[in-house]
Amino acid sequence: MKATLDGHVLAESDDIVVNGGYAYFPAAAVRAERLQKAAKTASDLACPHGVQFYDVVIDGARTPRAAWSYEAPRPAMQAVGGRFGFWHEVSVD
Repeated sequence: MKATLDGHVLAESDDIVVNGGYAYFPAAAVRAERLQKAAKTASDLACPHGVQFYDVVIDGARTPRAAWSYEAPRPAMQAVGGRFGFWHEVSVD
Protein backbone atom coordinates (compact mmCIF):
# COMPACT_ATOMS: atom_id res chain seq x y z
CA MET A 1 0.00 0.00 0.00
CA LYS A 2 0.99 3.60 -0.51
CA ALA A 3 -0.03 6.86 1.11
CA THR A 4 0.34 9.72 -1.37
CA LEU A 5 -0.42 13.41 -1.53
CA ASP A 6 -0.28 15.31 -4.81
CA GLY A 7 1.79 12.54 -6.36
CA HIS A 8 4.34 12.44 -3.50
CA VAL A 9 4.75 9.17 -1.62
CA LEU A 10 4.43 9.64 2.15
CA ALA A 11 4.56 5.96 3.11
CA GLU A 12 4.80 2.62 1.36
CA SER A 13 4.60 -0.87 2.85
CA ASP A 14 2.98 -4.28 2.59
CA ASP A 15 2.98 -4.46 6.41
CA ILE A 16 -0.34 -2.71 7.01
CA VAL A 17 -2.63 -2.95 10.03
CA VAL A 18 -6.24 -1.91 9.42
CA ASN A 19 -8.14 -0.60 12.42
CA GLY A 20 -11.35 1.42 12.43
CA GLY A 21 -11.30 1.64 8.64
CA TYR A 22 -7.84 3.24 8.53
CA ALA A 23 -4.63 1.69 7.22
CA TYR A 24 -1.67 2.10 9.57
CA PHE A 25 1.88 2.06 8.19
CA PRO A 26 4.94 1.09 10.23
CA ALA A 27 7.05 4.10 11.25
CA ALA A 28 10.02 2.81 9.26
CA ALA A 29 7.93 2.98 6.07
CA VAL A 30 6.96 6.64 6.55
CA ARG A 31 8.94 9.51 5.03
CA ALA A 32 9.34 11.36 8.31
CA GLU A 33 11.00 14.33 6.61
CA ARG A 34 7.58 15.19 5.16
CA LEU A 35 5.88 15.28 8.59
CA GLN A 36 5.90 18.02 11.22
CA LYS A 37 4.25 17.64 14.61
CA ALA A 38 1.05 19.64 14.92
CA ALA A 39 0.15 21.47 18.11
CA LYS A 40 -2.12 19.36 20.30
CA THR A 41 -5.71 20.48 20.66
CA ALA A 42 -7.91 19.93 23.71
CA SER A 43 -9.48 16.99 21.87
CA ASP A 44 -6.03 15.49 21.22
CA LEU A 45 -5.12 15.84 24.89
CA ALA A 46 -8.36 14.07 25.86
CA CYS A 47 -7.61 11.08 23.61
CA PRO A 48 -6.94 8.05 25.82
CA HIS A 49 -4.38 6.70 23.33
CA GLY A 50 -2.10 9.74 23.33
CA VAL A 51 -2.73 10.85 19.76
CA GLN A 52 -0.18 13.05 17.98
CA PHE A 53 -1.21 14.63 14.68
CA TYR A 54 1.25 15.71 12.01
CA ASP A 55 1.10 18.26 9.22
CA VAL A 56 2.32 16.99 5.86
CA VAL A 57 4.73 19.46 4.25
CA ILE A 58 5.69 19.11 0.59
CA ASP A 59 7.65 21.81 -1.22
CA GLY A 60 6.61 24.33 1.44
CA ALA A 61 2.89 23.53 1.11
CA ARG A 62 1.35 22.41 4.41
CA THR A 63 -1.59 20.02 4.73
CA PRO A 64 -2.62 20.29 8.38
CA ARG A 65 -3.22 17.27 10.57
CA ALA A 66 -3.18 14.80 7.67
CA ALA A 67 -1.29 12.08 9.57
CA TRP A 68 -1.35 10.76 13.12
CA SER A 69 0.09 8.20 15.47
CA TYR A 70 -0.75 6.99 18.96
CA GLU A 71 1.97 7.57 21.53
CA ALA A 72 0.40 5.49 24.33
CA PRO A 73 -2.21 3.17 22.82
CA ARG A 74 -4.46 1.31 25.20
CA PRO A 75 -5.07 -2.42 24.63
CA ALA A 76 -7.77 -1.90 21.99
CA MET A 77 -5.30 0.07 19.85
CA GLN A 78 -2.05 -1.79 20.64
CA ALA A 79 -1.86 -3.20 17.11
CA VAL A 80 -1.38 0.31 15.69
CA GLY A 81 1.16 1.52 18.25
CA GLY A 82 4.28 2.82 16.49
CA ARG A 83 2.38 3.18 13.22
CA PHE A 84 1.01 6.11 11.23
CA GLY A 85 -2.43 6.68 9.76
CA PHE A 86 -3.33 9.19 7.05
CA TRP A 87 -6.57 10.86 6.04
CA HIS A 88 -8.26 13.85 4.42
CA GLU A 89 -6.38 14.76 1.25
CA VAL A 90 -3.95 11.84 1.52
CA SER A 91 -4.80 8.93 -0.76
CA VAL A 92 -4.18 5.46 0.68
CA ASP A 93 -4.36 2.56 -1.73
